[in-house]
Amino acid sequence: MNIIEGSLDGKGLSIGIVVSKFNDQITQKILEGAKATLLSHGIDESNITVVFVPGAFEIPVVASHLAYSADYDGVICLGAVIKGETDHYEYVASQTSRGILNVSIESGIPIAFGVLTTHNSDDAFARSGGDKGNIGSSCADTVIETINVIRSV
Repeated sequence: MNIIEGSLDGKGLSIGIVVSKFNDQITQKILEGAKATLLSHGIDESNITVVFVPGAFEIPVVASHLAYSADYDGVICLGAVIKGETDHYEYVASQTSRGILNVSIESGIPIAFGVLTTHNSDDAFARSGGDKGNIGSSCADTVIETINVIRSV
């Protein structure tokens, strides 16, 4: 039996991060968590590119450009979609997640999904460095490990 498991060794990797500016009081904290974790795993700061987009809905198209550019080993997508009084939340959350998944599958480039979809701001803050951790940090771990798994397959 062969067992393949990825490591968290980020040395030599190049990572693109797409960040929504909407709900920036949350997305900035998520971005900080992602950058700190990437650096802690040996990724050189010069190998991290951060691209800001207006909102979560725009994340997949920019992630696609990064993935197909051949300049990045992996991409992290960060945003915060918070439920409001209209159905807008459902459309943005579902289409953003579907778009990100499609880019990852079609490009073959590991893409970490760090778009919070919460019922309220308190839940989002809890997951952006609060008592529920930082989704950005988790995504950094995920993208590095997935890159290394794919390289081992």
